[in-house]
Amino acid sequence: MHASDKRILTTHAGSLPRPAALVALHAARAAGRPVDEAEVERAAEEAAREVVARQIAAGIDVVNNGEVGRESFLTYVRHRMSGFSGQSSRRAMADLLAYPGYLEMILRLTTARGESVDLLRGPKATGEVRYLDAAPIEGECAQLRRLLEPHRGSYVEGFVSAPSPGIIAAAMENEHYDGLPAYVDALAQALRTEYEAIVRAGFVLQIDAPDLAMERHTLFQDKPLPDFLAFVRAVVDAIGRALEGVARERVRLHVCWGNYEGPHDLDVALDDIWSEIARARVGGFMISMANPRHAHEVRVFENGALPDGALLLVGAIDTTTNYVEHPEVVAERLERAAAAVGDPHRILASTDCGFETAAGFAAVAPDVVWAKLRSLTQGAALASERLF
Repeated sequence: MHASDKRILTTHAGSLPRPAALVALHAARAAGRPVDEAEVERAAEEAAREVVARQIAAGIDVVNNGEVGRESFLTYVRHRMSGFSGQSSRRAMADLLAYPGYLEMILRLTTARGESVDLLRGPKATGEVRYLDAAPIEGECAQLRRLLEPHRGSYVEGFVSAPSPGIIAAAMENEHYDGLPAYVDALAQALRTEYEAIVRAGFVLQIDAPDLAMERHTLFQDKPLPDFLAFVRAVVDAIGRALEGVARERVRLHVCWGNYEGPHDLDVALDDIWSEIARARVGGFMISMANPRHAHEVRVFENGALPDGALLLVGAIDTTTNYVEHPEVVAERLERAAAAVGDPHRILASTDCGFETAAGFAAVAPDVVWAKLRSLTQGAALASERLF
């Protein structure tokens, strides 16, 4: 994983806008309706080619395939693992339940958007969870390598994301294993195949772990903080076992409080969970710090809180609002992070989260997404002029 040796490098958290036709295909397949798999592959290939080119045109340094070939950042595993069937019924976030007027409004707006993949109604574990075949993830990596080839020299490196065992366990209910810890362990063992394949293909592995923050006000909303911290500890340990043999510097961990606009006034504080998250066997931490609820928590990284040698991927763009951040705002956020960490070489500029974490579930219009990413690169350039 490249550090910001001469300037602040830019990246993002993974998911990018999908074309409407591809969204419809993903939504149909997720709902159990028949689709033409060859058509899905063709549409995903074309969408991936476009998002790769548009990232590079926007000046992004560390790029991916936009996750466009997946139905969502986590439920896609149903197509690669055994043991999933039926439908989960995930709890709504506590902050949404606390404001019924807002919940009614957001449900109305979500319905008006049309078809999408519902992350609250994913499948559940009804049998043994095993990774069936490495061919899909190997094919995804080969596709990204092929699509990047024409752009050689215009980017720094590529990354491919995969979910943490904790977010799958939280969002895709367990009806097979004897308790949550056993389920998390089984998922970690299965995900090891995917983690290793991504790194073996030469890409940075991004582990998406919103569970390490968001589940405090979701799965654990009625439980005391120590219970949630025990869950975080178990997930971090499981990730560590899944990464045995993988070089720490090839892995970055994405942590957020949920990629939705909402009150977020029941979010756990970063300071309460950082000591557990910092134990993760990774070389970089991507943390949401652009949204109004968590922007101040950059202070957590003062006084050497970032593990030795690790990078901080600073959330400097909010992925839940159509405001296009001014480059000076981005630069200010990056400068604050550099001051907190104490070394600008150890920070990268990123987004808070993905822009379309499930097909059809997006708060930001596609043309605004690309404007935001251009602003990210412009802001990183401004900060680089001042810091290097």
